[in-house]
Amino acid sequence: MDSTPRTGTYSDRQTVKIARHVTWVGFWVNAALALLKIAAGIIGRSSAMIADGIHSLSDFVTDVIVIVLIGVSRRKANALYQYGYGKYETFATMIIAMALAVVAVTIFYEATKNIIGTIHGTILPRPGMIALAMAAVSIVSKEILYHYTRRWGERIGSAAVVANAWHHRSDALSSIATLAGITGAMFLGDHWRILDPIAAMLVSVFIMMMAIRIGMPSVRELLEVSLPAQLTHRMQQTIRNTAGVITYHHLRSRRNGSRIILDLHIKVDPDITVVAGHAIASETERRLKRQFGESMITNIHVEPYRGQQIMPDGSCTD
Repeated sequence: MDSTPRTGTYSDRQTVKIARHVTWVGFWVNAALALLKIAAGIIGRSSAMIADGIHSLSDFVTDVIVIVLIGVSRRKANALYQYGYGKYETFATMIIAMALAVVAVTIFYEATKNIIGTIHGTILPRPGMIALAMAAVSIVSKEILYHYTRRWGERIGSAAVVANAWHHRSDALSSIATLAGITGAMFLGDHWRILDPIAAMLVSVFIMMMAIRIGMPSVRELLEVSLPAQLTHRMQQTIRNTAGVITYHHLRSRRNGSRIILDLHIKVDPDITVVAGHAIASETERRLKRQFGESMITNIHVEPYRGQQIMPDGSCTD
């Protein structure tokens, strides 16, 4: 499934307003959950629940990052940022992934210490019922927040908001592991108390997997990797089906935040006027933007067709 956010029909101002509202909702939910889970972990003597609470606490930082940078990323292009500020959104997404990775490593380290201690004879305390109940509350709350945030992130075409949604999902998944570990540690006897730090370790693995999942697209964008082949193929179809375009070449694509940037050369009848050639290029641009988003940036160079060989995908060799 293509996880690329879909660019919606909202204006930049509406997009920023929606993104900030959605993120503020998550911010306050995370605030309540972080405090409650850490408190429940301390009172309920559960390292897994404390780890889960720290995970929720990390959401504070990422929510603030999204709230601040989402507005910057939608600013209009200017003389300094001639392609706009879209990379700020990519940067925000990258910071979210890095924050998740740091949390994952920290939790894994602490869980490993507890597991080693248990192997050497240390008896861990029995988790309390409050920790078990809080894990269940967290699962339900974060799963609802995930669906809410992802739905709006896809509607407004914001990679940072969608990344934040997956952060919520990682919290829900980690709470499932926490619930299982606490349940085992509570009801299976003293020797099974090790399940609590094992659950904390599983939480860290879930978090690291989520960090990689949301971080890799940002790495690809910062390295200006071309768009997925399936999306590029659809663009090629649009170009070659435009009236007046005989063939094309030098097609290059990349992303700048939620914006697609496309550079290409189209070849037209060499005997038409400059005005006619410009009209064909403008129509190609209109068709591309209509299908792939009005915020798309296209740079189309017009050339005369000189009988070059046309490939099956409609492009030519030179």
